[in-house]
Amino acid sequence: MSQPVSLAPPRVTAQALPQKRLGFAFGPRFFLLLVVGFIWLGPAVRQPKFLWAILAWDALMLVAWAIDLALLPLPKTLSVAREWLGPAALSVETKIRLTLENRSSTTLRAALQDNVPPGLRQDVAKLEFLVAPRGEASQEYAVRPDKRGPQKVGCVYLRYQGPLRIAERWAVAKLAQEVCVYPNLQEAQRHSIYLIRSRQMEIEKRYTRIRGAGREFESLREYREGDEFRDISWSASARRGKLVTRLYQIERSQTVWLVLDSGRLMRTRIAGLSKLDYAVNAALSLGQVALGSGDRIGLLAYGRSVQHRLLPYRGSSHLRHLIERLAHVREESGEADHLQAVGELLSSQKRRSLVVWITELAETAMTPEVIDAASQLTSRHVVVFVVIGQPDLAKMAGRDPDSIADMYQVTAAQEMMHRREVLLARLRQRGALAVEVSSAAASTAVVNSYLEVKQRNLL
Repeated sequence: MSQPVSLAPPRVTAQALPQKRLGFAFGPRFFLLLVVGFIWLGPAVRQPKFLWAILAWDALMLVAWAIDLALLPLPKTLSVAREWLGPAALSVETKIRLTLENRSSTTLRAALQDNVPPGLRQDVAKLEFLVAPRGEASQEYAVRPDKRGPQKVGCVYLRYQGPLRIAERWAVAKLAQEVCVYPNLQEAQRHSIYLIRSRQMEIEKRYTRIRGAGREFESLREYREGDEFRDISWSASARRGKLVTRLYQIERSQTVWLVLDSGRLMRTRIAGLSKLDYAVNAALSLGQVALGSGDRIGLLAYGRSVQHRLLPYRGSSHLRHLIERLAHVREESGEADHLQAVGELLSSQKRRSLVVWITELAETAMTPEVIDAASQLTSRHVVVFVVIGQPDLAKMAGRDPDSIADMYQVTAAQEMMHRREVLLARLRQRGALAVEVSSAAASTAVVNSYLEVKQRNLL
């Protein structure tokens, strides 16, 4: 997926202001020069009059510091700009460029510290600058977001010194801005470039061998032996005086709903990301592929109530809306209301459509509510029911126990996995395409399931 330039946060620029009422301090060389004055301590042990030399040296350093401070330009002669070189996306490294402009006639050494939240970068971003008079300098640093949604980036703090580096001033550039962290855009791009092309080529090859695949009208041609009588266009045959057959192709304008469960079960973290993060990345990959195929995409994200509902539509602008909504899907600590989500979907979508439902199963003795809820959709819609598995559970179930306690754990894990298979098999018997996938393969499995539905012409 090509990343629109508008997805990147806008460039912000601000003039530097004094950080505090007394926005100045002693530079590192001031203390070094003070230490040099202590060489008079040795002679002062025998001749106390050398103490006056130490005091004179300290006074000289204070005068030098005052002169250096007076020569330092005021903060208003400096300005700082923050520029994002790409969109902020989950688990994707993005560069940020800070530019310091010096409008004074003094060469400055500056240290800039950008106030970036932990959701974008774990450590503090500190950059060193050497700026010529009436010039500017730029430095870049990287962020790797680990949380979707809005993030607040704060001010940029400056400490700058002149050529002598005896005195320094403190300043702040108010570059506070709210940045939206989107789902993993690179993953969606990777699937749209490689996966959709290879699978669509396979579908097109099969379409050329199977006449009449799909039910979307393509063109008319003269009747040939072997054509089905139901495909004969009697009105066109009457006009031409000979039999004419309608040709069909695989439908390209169908409705696909992405249903995302954001309840407490989706808060489980795998390799630093929650199951909801993997579900959102998979939904974006499928949305990109389906929109590229000409289908309409809708979104329903829910927890205790509906968080986001985006009615099905097509086009690049709709993809932008989809990305924005997916970025703001949030985890909830309570149980999700699956029956309410089904009621909302059934009231919004009357015609037959493909529903891709990404969720998780509760480990209870009773049938989970989400199974009953999904079963209500199978009579009207094609349902692809995707469950993101737990890798540590599968690892434990396949382990050879070496103690009695370990045996109980392995047995419990095997029983849980068996029960999940039984629940998914029950859904398949009711007409749904139910699959359990690993977190790493969630996007690939979801896109493959969509292409399988298209290939088999199930809609």
